[in-house]
This record gives sequence, C-alpha cells and structure tokens, in this order.
Amino acid sequence: MKVLFISAAFPPLRTGEADHSLHLCQRLADRGETVHVLTTKGCNDTSHLPFTVHPLMSDWSWTELPRFVRFIKQCSPDAVLLFYIGWVYNYHPMITFVPTICRRLLPGCRFVTMIPFPMGSQNERFSFTTRAIRKAMKWWFIPGGVDWAYGTVLRDSEALIFMSDRHRRILSERNPAVEKKGVIIPAPPLLTMTSAKDEVTREQTRARLGLTSSHFVLVYFGYIYPYKGIETLLKAFHLVSQDRSWVRLVLVGGVHADAYATRPRFAEEMRELPKQLGLDEKVIWTGEFAADSDEASRYLYASDTCVFSHDTGLYLNNSSFAAAAAHGLPIVATQGSFVEEPFVDGQNLVFCQPKSPESMAAAIRRVVDDQELRRCIAKGALKLAAEWYSWEKATDRTIETFCTNSSTNHPSTGLRKLGYQPQAPASALSGRRVYGAADAPSEASQSPPSGATVSQPGE
Repeated sequence: MKVLFISAAFPPLRTGEADHSLHLCQRLADRGETVHVLTTKGCNDTSHLPFTVHPLMSDWSWTELPRFVRFIKQCSPDAVLLFYIGWVYNYHPMITFVPTICRRLLPGCRFVTMIPFPMGSQNERFSFTTRAIRKAMKWWFIPGGVDWAYGTVLRDSEALIFMSDRHRRILSERNPAVEKKGVIIPAPPLLTMTSAKDEVTREQTRARLGLTSSHFVLVYFGYIYPYKGIETLLKAFHLVSQDRSWVRLVLVGGVHADAYATRPRFAEEMRELPKQLGLDEKVIWTGEFAADSDEASRYLYASDTCVFSHDTGLYLNNSSFAAAAAHGLPIVATQGSFVEEPFVDGQNLVFCQPKSPESMAAAIRRVVDDQELRRCIAKGALKLAAEWYSWEKATDRTIETFCTNSSTNHPSTGLRKLGYQPQAPASALSGRRVYGAADAPSEASQSPPSGATVSQPGE
C-alpha cells in the first residue's frame, strides 16, 4: 500500500510531534508499506531512511495550496495519514480542509487523521483575507459540519486516531461523528531503547553523572517547558531531600521555552531555582540527546524512580510515560481531572496532586521508603507498557485504520483489542471506573539508612 504521511513536524525539528512522525513512518515502512512524507522545508539528509521524504512546504498557508494539490496528484497514494496539531502548522486553517481536498482529488483514497492533542487552527490570528478564503472554502466544500477550528478534519476524515480517550471525548462534543470514527492508539516510547541493561553499564552511567550505587536516583524524562510542572518537581524534591539526603534528581531532556512568549526566561528560571533552594549539587541536567542515540534509555535504566509533574495531570497521550514504563521504572505522576482506565494507583504508578509540592513530596517519600511498593508498581508498569505502549500493536492498529471496514473504526472495537473496556458516557464520569479482576494489572553522597535499600528498575 502506498501511504502518504503529512506532518509539518519532522526531524531535525526536536519536538515530540517530529519524533513520533519519524518513528511511526519507520515502523510502517518496516511492515512493507511504501511510505512518502510531505513535510516542511529544512529536512535535509534523509537518504538513510527507509521511506521517501518530500520537504516542500514553507508555511502551510493558502499560498501553498496549489503546490499541495500538485503534489497530491503526483503522489497518488492509496491512503493519507495527516498528523494534525494546530501549532506545527502555525495555527493556519489551510491544512484543516485537506481531508476534503484529498477525497475530491483521489476518490478511492482512504483519509485518516491522527490528533495527538486537541489544538486546532486559530483563525482570529490571521488577516481578513485569510479568514475570507477560509469562509469561501467552507461554502465550496458544503458548509454543514465545517468546524471553526478543525475545518473538515472531523467531518471528512474516514478515521480519527487519538492518543487519549479524553481527547476523543473533547472533540466528540464538537462533532458527534467523532464517536464512531475515533480509535485510541497511545504514543509508544519515542526513543531508542538501549540493549545494555547490565549492572556494569548502570553503574558506569551513574558514574558519568557523578552518582554512586548509594544514591537513590529520581529521574524526570521529557522535553522541559512550562506546564510540565518542573517548578513543582524541584520544590517537592527540596522537601524530600531535607530528610533523605541520599536522593538525587536527574532531568533528561532539552528545554523548549522559545515558543512561550509569557515565559521568555523559563530556562534560566528553572536553572536558578535549584540554587535558590540549595539543591544545586543534587540536581543534574543532562540536556538534549541525539534522536538516534540510546543515551536517554541508559539514563532511565540507571535511575530508581521516574517522576512526571505535569500541571494538567497524566493521560495516555504522554509518550514520556510510555518510555519510563517500558524501562520497568516505578513511576510517580500527577493525577488528571479524571483517571483513564489503564492507570491504577498503587499497582502501576503512584499518583499525587498537580501543582502541589507537598503532595508530590509525600508520594516520592512513599516510593523511596517502600521497596515492595517499588517492585509492585514497576512490574505493573511493564505490563501496562506491553499492553498499551507497544510499537507492534500501535503499528497494527494504525494500518487497520487504512481499511474500509467501518467496524474497525469504532472506538470500542479498537480499545477492546488493546484490552480497554469502554467507559460510561462523559456525563457519568464522576470518578474513575474500578477494574474488574480480569482487567487489573498484576503486582509486578550519603548512604541511605538501613531499610531504605536501593533496588534496580523493574526488579
């Protein structure tokens, strides 16, 4: 099958969206699909990739629509997969009409849209001319069901891939058709897994960070920017380190603050905060790592517990969580406004409240002090990773969306295949649903005092 993957975000751009696009295209190509990628100018050396990259687009605006149409006709794919989140297309509305354009140009082509996060176009940011063209497109493509922020994406995509059931529910309120078209395929780990998992490599990695086997290592993994709760994490670590001085914090990932105009000094502020708290010698920043390197994976294997401090809480779409779970790490994470079905407090992670250093510190202390709890949630995290965050299953489900059988597009069908039991309607979500027995995951430079032994991840 000839598949056209459309994404404005692609390496060398360093974002989760670019990483996901690269990894998914590689997996589709490995399955024997003929993959072509239409992306933004600037993607240069792609000769080593098992698929063809076309870096043709500049700003994804109306002026580039003729170029887009010419390319679609020339490529003539059997299926199109659009990776859509507003910011990577500069919030411009042009791309939101692509499902209808493709289906009119190529009547036999299957069109699927992957929405990693519900963030549409922002038409109010653009000129009167841009908005006028959008209005004309709306009437040309039959006005019924054209969404202000998503154009015809929700209406004319034949399948919609979401990475969290929360996102599907949000967009179902904008267009009821989303309920039947949507499938949930969470993002698997977006990093290169290391094959060096032995104790010697673990200690060598720790030594490079200035750590020894006597330290209990907390790790944060992911891009660092506002809303990731880094301030909360650092303040929580300050509370923990007051009576557990053998604990250290390693932050793995680059700082992306340039896109947040309200916090232009975010990176500097975060670097200064540990100094202000007297933690400078206990907090380690690794910085960015190469996309094709196993460096980040080695850091995760060298750690004892992973902490996710998102201001909005943890959801299935958080690919950094997928990476930590796949490494068999005990995990502490902030709880979202509602808890998605696979997450079970005390079985595959420990929850704390968002934006609360005290709550996070209490959860971290609980995990640091209880070796049996660490073993249990590490085992549960590995089981969760195998069931939900497998690249093999994610690729299978993605290819299934290219089929025309409508039954494969219903969210309940797709979720059951991944072990997910559909929840009650959104209006009934007053709290989390309880697992049935068949659904529940199984239990899987000061020296610490006696009783606070440091165990290896996944032990």
